[in-house]
Amino acid sequence: MDSKDVEAEIHPLKNEDGKLQENLGNRLKKEDNLKSAPLQSRLSRCRTVAFFLSLFICLLVVFVISFIIPCPDRPVSQGMWRINYNTAVTYDFLATKDVNRDRIQDVLFLYKNTNGSNNFNQSCADEGFSSPCSFMAAVSGANGSVLWERPVAQDGALVLCDVPQARDSGASSACILVGRPGSLIAVDLLTGNTLWSHSSSLRRNASILSPLLRVPDLDADGTPDLLVLTQEDKEVNSYIYSGKTGHQIGHRGSLGVDGTSGFLLYVTRAGAHYILLPCASSLCGRSVKGIYEKATEKVTGRDSPLRKDPRWEDVLSTTPQRLLSHSSGAIHYLVNVPGKGGEDLLLVSSESCVLLDGQELAPRWTFSAPQVLRKPILGHYKPDTLAVVIENGTGIDRQILLLDLSTGVVLWDQALPALPGYPQSASLPTADHRSAFFFWGLHELVGANQTESRDTQHSLYMFHPTLPGVLLELANVSADIVAFQVALFEPSRHAACILLTGPASPGAPGLVSVAKLKVQDLVLSSRVVHLTEGGSDSDQAIRDRLSRLRYQSEA
Repeated sequence: MDSKDVEAEIHPLKNEDGKLQENLGNRLKKEDNLKSAPLQSRLSRCRTVAFFLSLFICLLVVFVISFIIPCPDRPVSQGMWRINYNTAVTYDFLATKDVNRDRIQDVLFLYKNTNGSNNFNQSCADEGFSSPCSFMAAVSGANGSVLWERPVAQDGALVLCDVPQARDSGASSACILVGRPGSLIAVDLLTGNTLWSHSSSLRRNASILSPLLRVPDLDADGTPDLLVLTQEDKEVNSYIYSGKTGHQIGHRGSLGVDGTSGFLLYVTRAGAHYILLPCASSLCGRSVKGIYEKATEKVTGRDSPLRKDPRWEDVLSTTPQRLLSHSSGAIHYLVNVPGKGGEDLLLVSSESCVLLDGQELAPRWTFSAPQVLRKPILGHYKPDTLAVVIENGTGIDRQILLLDLSTGVVLWDQALPALPGYPQSASLPTADHRSAFFFWGLHELVGANQTESRDTQHSLYMFHPTLPGVLLELANVSADIVAFQVALFEPSRHAACILLTGPASPGAPGLVSVAKLKVQDLVLSSRVVHLTEGGSDSDQAIRDRLSRLRYQSEA
């Protein structure tokens, strides 16, 4: 018999007592659970109330911020505006920069007049100049209102804008202007206030060559410096100025070549800075390091941002004139070309266009073009593939050519007659990784005798590679165009053309105008020019399609 059964028979009452105690314990546990249940329920309800209360407070805060506290108004950018200056003269200078921090690009330009605009009671005498003098002005890209203007030189010459400044100067960037005769001034790009002003050390018979060059910080003051090249008695001389103070660094130096414009600051793949100059039918080179050491009579140390490229120095040392390359004709233009491993160099001569490897200086391709009288511009004909615009010929014989920069193959060409003195072409990247191209020409194909008529108008044409058989005639201008630019005024919003018109000769002052024309508005009102037959789209469909283009800034 099992021991448990024996125990039950011997002690029957004890077994009953155990069962009673077990039942009693179960009842007590159930009562405790019943007591704790209401407490947990109350805690759950409190958490729910706290959650919804927090949610309500958050929604209330969002409501207050969104509807009660007013948001800052976004400036409305007008599609077109124009400002005029009477009895004035202008210069070939246009720049865009967000001066008033409204996220819309503003326009900077130069003009020469007796006094400034009516909005600013400034005269030439306020800055110690005789009347008339050169004024620099910044106008709002949104509505054309004058943001600031001030006298900057007796007679404006060359301007270099967007030069970074040291933190202790109180300005983020500056425009540096070299004026005639012998003045050097830097103004705060955002306010127009003078940062520094000096009489330059340029000789009176010196002609300032274009462009002004921004070089690395040579005097270790935290600001890039300025290199000015001049022509004096058919010789090119160099002057280096501090970008922070305007004081000359070292003394005048000679480059040992005849005077000419069209030089270029080039950075080799080794990070060395060189000045490239056309020397008749050859390409001359001078290292910025050598120019600086000669001007200061100091040898730069390892901490200097300047260096020489051993490969280039080997080539330069082979000839007394320090020549880098020879050309089949006189060199007119030099253009930096972005490449996969670094920059390459496009050389345009009186006989051809040659793309040189940026390090070895060996020709990649050569294209015969005997009458290129305008500096080429770059753009994208195919997605993310660079092309170069070549304008070959003059008058009724002018032809526009788009070449593939990797091969030199013609991608597109079109005869486009133009008046003498027509403005520079332009390009602007589009969101489809191509570019929109802007050319100036005549309204229609006319005879040579008509191209010399003053009544004939400049016509602005637009071309996009997705429609190779179409040009859009955007605008017609009869005034003398001194400067032209296409710029992205608002990121992903709109691009616009800037026109600076008026007399450029000091002896014949007249009406100077600065105008902004929104590209999208011009496209919608444009005239469609069909270059080929058989297109299925209507003119309005073409306008609508190109009006929907989105533009982006240069990479």
